[in-house]
Amino acid sequence: MSKYRAVVTSPLRTRSFRLLFLGRTVSAIGDAVVPAALALAVLRATGSTSALAVVLAAAMVPRLLLLPLGGVVADRFDARRVALVADLVRCATQLAVGVELLGGDPSLATIVVASALGGTASAFAMPTASPLVAGTVEPAARQRANALMGITANTSRLAGPALAGALIWAAGPGWAFIIDSASFALSAALLALVRVRHVPVPRRSVVADLRHGFGEVRARDWFWTSLIGHGVWNGAAAVLMTLGPAIAIDRLGGEATWVLLLQAGAIGMLTGSLLAGRVRLHRPVLLANLGLASYAAPLLLLAVAAPAPVVIVAYGVALTALGYLNPVWETVVQHHFPPEVLARVTSYDWLVSLGAMPLGYALAPLAADAFGAPAPLAIAGLLVLAACAGTALVPGVRRLTWPAATAPQPVEPVANAR
Repeated sequence: MSKYRAVVTSPLRTRSFRLLFLGRTVSAIGDAVVPAALALAVLRATGSTSALAVVLAAAMVPRLLLLPLGGVVADRFDARRVALVADLVRCATQLAVGVELLGGDPSLATIVVASALGGTASAFAMPTASPLVAGTVEPAARQRANALMGITANTSRLAGPALAGALIWAAGPGWAFIIDSASFALSAALLALVRVRHVPVPRRSVVADLRHGFGEVRARDWFWTSLIGHGVWNGAAAVLMTLGPAIAIDRLGGEATWVLLLQAGAIGMLTGSLLAGRVRLHRPVLLANLGLASYAAPLLLLAVAAPAPVVIVAYGVALTALGYLNPVWETVVQHHFPPEVLARVTSYDWLVSLGAMPLGYALAPLAADAFGAPAPLAIAGLLVLAACAGTALVPGVRRLTWPAATAPQPVEPVANAR
């Protein structure tokens, strides 16, 4: 494996990135306590898992449908401004849910509407993440900056369940939403102070902007073939999350095995993010995708009900690879795409990754009912291995290295078009 250590100035020395990092950290902590609080709140109010599914779908559907439009808006109207408005919208929606829950007689309709509005805001916020880092940090420090973002997100995921449990036990789920609302308000206030490099974008119609962004994606075989691998990986992760708990409980020693597996994954993600801040691979996409292929191991091991310690270690190693890939992937994308299309490219990335997960959630129980749980787990493992390791056959993946300091050029002229 070819690698070298990157020696760069800490991006936290830059005031704008420091403010951005602080805002994202606060927001991540707030978000980490919400999933458990939301599940408990809806189940307490309705006693129905179907109601919980409706609430989750209300957020997911607009998020998926509007992601490409969110990328166009973030490229055209300044990523910082779009992120700030999205934070304010989510501040209001989380506050509305918190107040509703604290009132003692929550309305499911209110929670569903708030979830839909929050999902819509997320569709516009998610594509801004990469342009904000690229616009506040010099190229040499971007991998470390993306690693720092990964570290704060993964630390929040690791601590989130414990924080949520303590908060819900002490004050109830309503206060989790109030705290998340306050975190979005603080994040918006910090974003107002951030200064992001201006990137002029030619004026086009929305359709032309979508087509231009897709053209940039299609022109890079290393990108779109990796996206297919990442989508398969996320779909397989949904299969594991759906079927894994039952296998762990029934055949691997009980609930404690599943909890330990999840904790091993969270620790692995954090470890991978820490490594990404220190180690730079010469062929980053090739080696990162090969690392992602390691996710086949826990899937196949669960399928054959291998000993619990072996499954747990395999899952931790696979999630370490994911924790390393995410910041490296962000950095490569920031280096190889023109800044004026970065939000659109990011939106297509998220669309493929997130869109595969509902498919996995839907197909896994159907396949398990028809063929037994081991079959879909084994198939998912083989698909991950083929899709992620298979990118090594793509010339662009094999050849891609870190670019020179010159800015990436668009694949078509940036003339005005309407």
